[in-house]
Amino acid sequence: MENQNNVTEFVLLGLFMNEEVKVICFVIFLLCYFAIFFGNIIIFITITCSHLIQQPMYYFLCHLSYMDLAYTSTVVPRLIRDLIAKQKYISYNYCMTQLFTAHFLSGIEVFILVSMAFDRYVAICKPLHYMIIVNRQRCNIMILMAWVVAFWHAISQMLMVIRLPFCGPNQVDHYICDVKALLKLVCTDTRIPNILVIANTGMLVLATFLVLVASYIVILYNLRNHSSEARRKALSTCASHVMVVVLFFVPCIATYIPPPSASQNDKEFSMFYTVIAPMMNPLIYTLKNTEMKNAMKKVWSKKMFLKFK
Repeated sequence: MENQNNVTEFVLLGLFMNEEVKVICFVIFLLCYFAIFFGNIIIFITITCSHLIQQPMYYFLCHLSYMDLAYTSTVVPRLIRDLIAKQKYISYNYCMTQLFTAHFLSGIEVFILVSMAFDRYVAICKPLHYMIIVNRQRCNIMILMAWVVAFWHAISQMLMVIRLPFCGPNQVDHYICDVKALLKLVCTDTRIPNILVIANTGMLVLATFLVLVASYIVILYNLRNHSSEARRKALSTCASHVMVVVLFFVPCIATYIPPPSASQNDKEFSMFYTVIAPMMNPLIYTLKNTEMKNAMKKVWSKKMFLKFK
């Protein structure tokens, strides 16, 4: 079937219709974006400018902070703009670019979280072989694999949507160009594309989430053989990772596993992994992390000293 596309631009309906609510949310989301930006920048600079970059866990955390910043920057600025803009048009090409970028960057985040779980598993379950198994070369390979797999995931999503005909309505009931929201505007049978979305995105995040949950259960089981101090430190670290995993994966599963007919709150669920999780990550990873707090004091006190010297 030939792809007949009569739509050159879309209208993003956004989160809210009430004008007063939009103004309040504009201020809230602007503050959230500042928190995401500065929080992740502080973590990124702290790790890269300290000895923590040599440790695999913080090496992965550094990449996660960078991805949080990049991912939210493809979504949140547009969301903030549309809350006060009268015209919410987005061109077809820009919409496809946003679709690809969002899936690409979020896909990288998914596999970085898997790498962090693998790092904690080896550190707790195989401590004597930790430096051999999780060496810098293997860390680099895992990051590279995250980029490659995420690219193929994102390009497959984008190519699937590009091949579909848009010939009528152009109002996207979302604040971003999300694949499920776009499929509702396609003027052909979308049963197969919907199945592909569930298989490519929904089952991917569900399977990854189950693997992560299983890995942390194994970690907790192995902690019984450690000293109370080691258990306390490991539990504190793993609790931070689990909180991030739950904040990111559970809303993703709730968004992409149900069929379109059962999806009524996709916009609300997506707020968790586009805004809330990236904003909370810096707090989650630093509040109870003594190493991170000490490194922050050292790095930023040094920078302030050089500034006023």
